[in-house]
Amino acid sequence: MVSTIGFIGAGNMGYAMIRSIAQSNILNSDKIYVYDVDKEKLSKLKAETGISISISEKEVVENCDIILIAVKPNIIESVLEKCKNSFDSTKILVSVAVGVPIKFYKKLIGEDKKVIRTMPNTPALVGEGMTLVSPDNNVSKDELDYVMKIFECFGKAELLDEKLMSEVTALTSSSPAYVFMFIEAMADAAVLAGLPRKLSYKLAAQAVLGSAKMVLETEKHPGELKDMVCSPGGTTIEAVSVLEKNKFRYAVIEAMDECTKKAKEIGKKFE
Repeated sequence: MVSTIGFIGAGNMGYAMIRSIAQSNILNSDKIYVYDVDKEKLSKLKAETGISISISEKEVVENCDIILIAVKPNIIESVLEKCKNSFDSTKILVSVAVGVPIKFYKKLIGEDKKVIRTMPNTPALVGEGMTLVSPDNNVSKDELDYVMKIFECFGKAELLDEKLMSEVTALTSSSPAYVFMFIEAMADAAVLAGLPRKLSYKLAAQAVLGSAKMVLETEKHPGELKDMVCSPGGTTIEAVSVLEKNKFRYAVIEAMDECTKKAKEIGKKFE
């Protein structure tokens, strides 16, 4: 049974995850151990949530059953070198780093160790994250179920074959950036038409939120929902026509394709 969870790294993603887990009822907040080089951030996090501060990466691993490593891919190896000998076959290493394969971690901490690769996204900050989870064969069903519960503290979680992790980077991990650009562009157009800036952002964001909710809750095809808005000879189909003329959908597809290529390129560095 899991009694402690540790975090190595408390950046934007780690901070959001820690805060959400601490506010959940899956374990007491003082059973969450966190290490980060930013001591001021750790003090603030402790004051907000009641988590326990660790003095090193090694201490986190020694004290915890599940260890989430939430640092940038380029420093993962140097971080794990400091604590790799503290992992035993009962502990679970959970990675949230883009592009780093399970086999890289196994090479560092041992083939008999338990590793789970995940890919969360920034809407975790508001409890609406989407996380993909890929376990290795050493992880039991009960252990995997518990890790899924951790990620469900701040959104949705789905299992995914690891070989598809690079392909899904563009769809979940990076996609909030495209949506933010879309909201910004719609708001800019509204400001150009005379609407106040703050109101324009609010209206654009709510339109995107409501549209996404319709896709999820009605389970209708997005094209069908689009057709429901496009009256013959109306304003919406006029706007859709301009978007098509400017290759709106193709631009999104091409951007995501390039994002996937970059994710694969990052992954190759760890082979």
